[in-house]
Amino acid sequence: MSDPDPTDTGSVVGVGVDLVSVPRVARALQRRPGLAQRLLTERESARLDAISSEMSRQRSLAVRLAGKEAVMKSLGVGMGAVGFKDIEIAGGRGSQPRVSLSGRAARRAALLSVDKVALSLSHDGDMAMATAVATRRCTCGPS
Repeated sequence: MSDPDPTDTGSVVGVGVDLVSVPRVARALQRRPGLAQRLLTERESARLDAISSEMSRQRSLAVRLAGKEAVMKSLGVGMGAVGFKDIEIAGGRGSQPRVSLSGRAARRAALLSVDKVALSLSHDGDMAMATAVATRRCTCGPS
């Protein structure tokens, strides 16, 4: 997906929102220590492994999971139709999150003519949330 021209208003294809409980993610990690590696790409896993605080790691994982689910919803699908590793979230913590799609997520985006997914991530205390907006360039002429 390329960055569209900032003067192009584009067209919203879908919006997704997700909310994740950080303690729930922490419990899931205790039960299944390899969970993060099954849900994150190699780059996401490396970034998570570089975080020294366990609480910060849990929040980071929770907000990325919320982001991935919000992206799925913005593409009009749920878990299973698109794999968690088909969505990669880069940036965050001081920089704008960026979404890269591959595999089934990229095919779904192409089917919908989506060329960008904007993502906002946030966490506070025990909750992590994300909002995703999938858009395509407007090919219409001036009105």
